[in-house]
Amino acid sequence: MTLTLLPAADRAATPWKNGGGVTREVASAGVSGPGGTLNDFLWRISLADIGADGPFSAFDGYDRVITLVRGAGMLLTIDGVEHRVDDRFEPLAFSGGSLTDCALINGPVVDFNVMTRVGAAKAEVTFARLPDVHAEIRVVLDDVRSVAVAVVVDGHADVRWGATATALGELDAVVARGERFEITTASRAVVALVRIDEA
Repeated sequence: MTLTLLPAADRAATPWKNGGGVTREVASAGVSGPGGTLNDFLWRISLADIGADGPFSAFDGYDRVITLVRGAGMLLTIDGVEHRVDDRFEPLAFSGGSLTDCALINGPVVDFNVMTRVGAAKAEVTFARLPDVHAEIRVVLDDVRSVAVAVVVDGHADVRWGATATALGELDAVVARGERFEITTASRAVVALVRIDEA
């Protein structure tokens, strides 16, 4: 069982496959990250900066969940169907191989992306809005094939596992495999929770 802290300050910006933006990888399994191929990972969680209209990179063979976390929003045209993405922290799931074009509503945005290889991994993406100091999230994983990633997308929080505790700043993350941990807010916060079950 393992739990790893992933500070936001350690993330490098990686250009999109199509050159239309940059992504900062939070966590992944398989081949990914700066200098690696972006076609062979099992799963990948990232934050993307979108500063201009344009197409998304295609990821054939992957399921994708995208969530607005900063900015006014965007209009995504996915396989010819328009989706208005302007509610923060509301996930939208679609095929990574879909033809997807983005039009920004009012300036740059940051989105939270989760991609999993079809047939090899499945993800559940939720956003916990913690309104008060000392509100708590408990995550329990009882299978080493299950992974949980928590990212503080707004505010600050503390993470505890066993007798160990540490502070998480905005956009800091923690990843656990087959582990139990708790997140307690130090102020009002929003935490992205991703559970991935590997086949």
